[in-house]
Amino acid sequence: MRILLSNDDGYLAPGLAALYEALKPLGEVTVLAPECNCSGASNSLTLSRPLSVFTAANGFRYLNGTPTDCVHIALTGVLDYKPDLVVSGINNGQNMGEDTLYSGTVAAATEGFMFGVPALAFSLADKGWEHLGAAARVAGDIVAHYLAYPLAAPLLLNINIPNRAYHELAEWRVTRLGKRHPSQPVIQQMSPEGEPIYWIGPAGDVCDASEGTDFHAVEHGHVSITPLQLDLTHTQLLPVVQDWVSAVESEA
Repeated sequence: MRILLSNDDGYLAPGLAALYEALKPLGEVTVLAPECNCSGASNSLTLSRPLSVFTAANGFRYLNGTPTDCVHIALTGVLDYKPDLVVSGINNGQNMGEDTLYSGTVAAATEGFMFGVPALAFSLADKGWEHLGAAARVAGDIVAHYLAYPLAAPLLLNINIPNRAYHELAEWRVTRLGKRHPSQPVIQQMSPEGEPIYWIGPAGDVCDASEGTDFHAVEHGHVSITPLQLDLTHTQLLPVVQDWVSAVESEA
């Protein structure tokens, strides 16, 4: 089993090191992670400048680009083989609901999935790395379970782990994405030159944490496993838009 490991917190992040140690007994693990923290980078590719790969003292390879850059470059040139699995994380903080659209952690896994490689993204629900060891152990359990019982088709799984001791975690739950309210207002400050500057505000409050969602599962101590897809087509709206277009054509 060959595993490509990346993240969005950077190659020095404790979550990456912990996940690497959890995966080592399961196969050959290659790390290619961003040089710097790229939280919120989503699926961005760096197209305006060349990228370079470096090797850290611990053997981890890192890239001066985004999480998506890391997996894309690994799969299209840096590696001379196609990995059996792409794993991303462990992220410092949850990636649930609409977070998945912004998350660099999920994006790294998504890039592997786009190349036909099964991919898993792991996040620790609360920031600060409390119970990181337990989360890494859970991640190892889930990857081992996948290796023992592989699914027929490539998959993209978004996994959020509560900050609890290993023996205090409830069973795994398969969930759907919950929803948040819109984000909080920007935080405005003044630069030393007297110009206004802005910080993106905090994420919005949860508005759908009903049973079956990732928010509900994590709140009740369960490991949340959400299968994701890439097709953004709003299929239920197709006939509505078709009628709208047809009305314009009938007036012509």
